[in-house]
Amino acid sequence: MKYHLITLGCQMNLSDGERVISVLNDAGYTWTDNEEEAGLIGILACSVRQKAIDKVYSRIHKWNKWKNHKNLVTFISGCILPDDHTKFLKLFDITFQMKDLPKLPEMIGQYGVTTSVHLKTGIDPYNENIEEFWHVQPSYQSNFEAFIPIQNGCDKFCTFCAVPYTRGREVSRPSKEIVAEVALLAAQGYKSITLLGQNVNSYGLDKKGEELTFAQLLAEIGELGEKSEKKFWVYFTSPHPRDMNEDVIEVIAKYKVLGKQIHLPMQSGDDKVLMHMNRKHNMERYRGLIQSIRRIIPEATIFTDIIVGFTGETEEQFENTRLAMEEFKFNMSYTAMYSPRPGATSHRWIDDIPHDEKKRRLHILTNELRKHNIQFNKSMVGKTVRALVRGEDRKEGFLSALTEGKLIVRFAADDKNLVGNFVNLKITGATDFSMEGERV
Repeated sequence: MKYHLITLGCQMNLSDGERVISVLNDAGYTWTDNEEEAGLIGILACSVRQKAIDKVYSRIHKWNKWKNHKNLVTFISGCILPDDHTKFLKLFDITFQMKDLPKLPEMIGQYGVTTSVHLKTGIDPYNENIEEFWHVQPSYQSNFEAFIPIQNGCDKFCTFCAVPYTRGREVSRPSKEIVAEVALLAAQGYKSITLLGQNVNSYGLDKKGEELTFAQLLAEIGELGEKSEKKFWVYFTSPHPRDMNEDVIEVIAKYKVLGKQIHLPMQSGDDKVLMHMNRKHNMERYRGLIQSIRRIIPEATIFTDIIVGFTGETEEQFENTRLAMEEFKFNMSYTAMYSPRPGATSHRWIDDIPHDEKKRRLHILTNELRKHNIQFNKSMVGKTVRALVRGEDRKEGFLSALTEGKLIVRFAADDKNLVGNFVNLKITGATDFSMEGERV
């Protein structure tokens, strides 16, 4: 039977999808790029944004119509809120949590033989038996970039966030498995490896005294990189400012293999809004972390996440966020307009910021980011950087690469064999969100 899988959302879902593909391939199913040819169609959903959930409903209604003239089995997993999960139970043939992935072939085999209730699992907040999922060997979708899950779940319960309700409580993967997977990928020639978790720097806190801390885990990977003859960069996403500390920053500074790019979500630049979001830190702490990064790793790029138009956000509070962006001069900000998620605490509150006002605030922060980016990128002109070639650029005759700090550089080249390899580029030009260079 042919199968087709659609993955929505973040890098964690992309990583999970690589394990889904492995399980289905091992069970004898054959991948097809054309969903109309498939007898088995799955989707890894993301309840974090309503737009992603809307895509799920659009797809499943289409697929269920196909059942009128063809045999088709559908399944869904991923980050799904309880409210969405209840609705999907009626629409999909199979629903399961990712920790139950090893049982998926059995579920498919049972479909139409036994009652469908056995094929539809609920949401387990404690992530029992997730180790079986981690033991599935992923089918990496790139031969030079890879994701490694190191932790699942989140205990922070930010009022806007769906993750604790979709991924459950924090569970750390054994560090020996993580280091072994990094070593295997490096030996196979992978150049960029990203450690994944909903809150990576709380790694090991659920197993105090039994497991490494996040800083210690990074140090072990750093030592591995020092001993390896291979050249590669290791990144992580996403940390939480509450658990971030100088130990992690100092380890990144110490080891060449640890990429000098840090993604540190701010969400808001106002203390009252942060309190309303239940972020469990204030701007004084966040500012201290940024200052530590600038002092210990001056060459590091800093990315962030920001929400505009959160419930009750005043113009003054929004201005504090803009001022914070002006102060910290982020290299990239993933800024989103607030949208209430059913099941999250803030869903019970009035969404009192009009959509047009959210768009206006988003536009202001985008312009703020653009202003700082162009200044930084122009300062790079004339410098030579090492970059990893990722593929063809939209500009004809050019390839696109990422620097160690994950900044985009395009350069003229016809040799597609450069994709997946490091090159040295001299920066010759700059725009707000990218640079141009030439090989040296």
